[in-house]
Amino acid sequence: MVQKFLYDKPFTLESGEVLPSLEIAYHTYGSMNSQRDNVVWVCHALTANSDVADWWPHTVEQGCFLDPAKYFVVCANFLGSCYGTTGPLSTNPSTGEAWYGDFPRITVRDMVRCHQLLAEHLGIERVKMLIGSSIGGFQCMEWLVMQPSFAESAALIATATNTTPWAAAFNESQRMAIECDATFGERSAQAGEQGMATARSIALLSYRGGKAYDKTQADADLDSASFERHVHTYQRYQGEKLRRRFNAYSYYRLSQAVDSHNIARGRGSVEEVLQGIKARVLVVAITSDILFTPEDHRPFVENIPSVEYHLIDSDFGHDGFLVEHKKLNDIILKFLDR
Repeated sequence: MVQKFLYDKPFTLESGEVLPSLEIAYHTYGSMNSQRDNVVWVCHALTANSDVADWWPHTVEQGCFLDPAKYFVVCANFLGSCYGTTGPLSTNPSTGEAWYGDFPRITVRDMVRCHQLLAEHLGIERVKMLIGSSIGGFQCMEWLVMQPSFAESAALIATATNTTPWAAAFNESQRMAIECDATFGERSAQAGEQGMATARSIALLSYRGGKAYDKTQADADLDSASFERHVHTYQRYQGEKLRRRFNAYSYYRLSQAVDSHNIARGRGSVEEVLQGIKARVLVVAITSDILFTPEDHRPFVENIPSVEYHLIDSDFGHDGFLVEHKKLNDIILKFLDR
């Protein structure tokens, strides 16, 4: 069941803008042991929520790396989302109305600072492991740098030290699609929905890549020329599915937060920052990931003092961290045991 934490003090964002207060939605699974050393904190990806069991299949189960019988698992919805944590659909206390497009720009560092407040509220001073994929990985590495003693270990999966121009280009194209929706800008929770559906279809190209599409979306009848392809239905279905569950203002702001990511921003070189990480770190890349390529993981492997690297062979691209849960589970369990 989702829980809420209210921080009723002003929260200053990295931009200098101030949120009058914060509400953070979170889920927990299992129980904290008497030594308080069995906490695993999950940082979720772009459009996920705090209910890990809902979006990361076969992980919050007995014998898996988020086993609630063994670990106290925490996952908090991040700032700017539409799943319970303060975001564009939240009420702006100064106006009494939802923020909508007035919600300020946020960064990954802002997200982590929010979750640090929640950790303090829960009495968690140290975790056994921080784990995250994609923007979840961004949050984990920021936390490792911002609070070096917080995590004993961390798992950085399908992620990168910074958002490359290639990855940011996908995000800008998605924002352009949302902006083309004439309703975007209206003070309504439904504003920009169709534009967001188109944006999602663009995103799927980067999440899956050619191998996955050719493997899963092939037409049954290859002999007949047709203007109606199986993949057309798939693209529209994926766009519609997100339209029904997410919000365009959140999607827009979160994509900007992704683009802001650079672990070395204001801190010196990437090498120096990574060399200062104290936790034992597991790095996992996916062979066919075109969004955060195996090459993008090289700085972690070359610079983090205590690091273990694995490459998962998969045709499912960036989404491999969701699809290849058996391979991932085996890797993480062995890492935890060591």
